[in-house]
Amino acid sequence: MLRLYGMADSGNCYKPRLLMAALGMPFEHVAMDYGQGGTRSAGYLDKNPNGMVPLLELEDGRVLAESNAILLYLAEGTRFLPADRYQRALACQWLFFEQYSHEPYIAVRRSLLTQPHRAADATPERLEATFQRGNKALGVMEARLAAEPFFAGDACSVADIALYAYTHVAGEGGFDLDRYPAVRAWLARVEAEPGYVPMSWLPGERPGAGR
Repeated sequence: MLRLYGMADSGNCYKPRLLMAALGMPFEHVAMDYGQGGTRSAGYLDKNPNGMVPLLELEDGRVLAESNAILLYLAEGTRFLPADRYQRALACQWLFFEQYSHEPYIAVRRSLLTQPHRAADATPERLEATFQRGNKALGVMEARLAAEPFFAGDACSVADIALYAYTHVAGEGGFDLDRYPAVRAWLARVEAEPGYVPMSWLPGERPGAGR
């Protein structure tokens, strides 16, 4: 069985959980933390020298790090990875956007405001910079979603899974999603997808009613 090392409240770790749930793909979840004995333990660093989560361990013992690389691996041959050459590249374009223009601001600002161990990093300057760049990313998404239902074609793909993870909790970082009606409508479309589970869901737990 696939084994996923991750954290329940991390959007990056939620991405593969959400995709595997949508695909009905069984897996074991291994809860991790950033402290000693967690992602910095010698055993874990042997698997991922970068000391980060998520990490996917395959049945044969091979491992794969980086959330969006894991999405691409899991989505191969499924409806979540477009077969069309252009749409496939478009999905990758939005995966890169998520990691370079979205996650470093929306996810980081959420972390600064909600994680006690990040309090010292939550300077007014950093909060303002992440706020401005996060809203810029949401504006780019709004423009796309005002014209198209999803990011790479007419169906939900890995691009939508990746961008959904931290966008749907952007309010925890102080972002006002009411300013982005097309983004809010898209969030609802993703949540209406078959197999959808909330961020709090872990294997062995019963998903929320209607999910």
